[in-house]
Amino acid sequence: MFTGIIEELGEIAELKTTADNLNIRVKAKMTPELKVDQSIAHNGVCLTVVAIDSPYYTVTAIKETLDKTNLKELSTGSIINLERGMKLGARLDGHIVQGHVDHTAVCSHIEELEGSTYFTFSYVESSENITIEKGSITVNGVSLTVVNSGKNEFSVAIIPYTLEHTTFKLLKTGDTVNLEFDVIGKYVQRLKKLGK
Repeated sequence: MFTGIIEELGEIAELKTTADNLNIRVKAKMTPELKVDQSIAHNGVCLTVVAIDSPYYTVTAIKETLDKTNLKELSTGSIINLERGMKLGARLDGHIVQGHVDHTAVCSHIEELEGSTYFTFSYVESSENITIEKGSITVNGVSLTVVNSGKNEFSVAIIPYTLEHTTFKLLKTGDTVNLEFDVIGKYVQRLKKLGK
């Protein structure tokens, strides 16, 4: 379980394919505090630490994860958002994030305003997931508030601090991002579909 509040940016040091799996070696300041079997969100994708060689650690993404996320687009030197699992008893500063990406979206528009930057994302029409005004959404692991909700499209407004301390500062129009929709909204949609 995560909050969507990014702890730091990590750098991809090495990518190694084994069968259908991708072993991802990450360089991060938090590495000395990690342990094998710990869960970390990488651009919002929950992966398990399988090896540590400080300042590097390694995680493995299976085919299912690669098929549904933007991790398959990583290359050596890529910068990613990192967050460790939340601590029980700590403040929940973002929203409840599972680290289970629903699908990807494409950044369709970026607009810089005085004091904030608007990012618009489009996602597949076949999706049953929805956004609502002022609702929560996770984009590449970052907990955000929807400011403009449309059919298979939404926008978020990024404050300068978030822009500087996440991969949003590197995001360009046409880039693919990971989306995790609000878990409460997903349950409501499921119950509605079941006619409950």
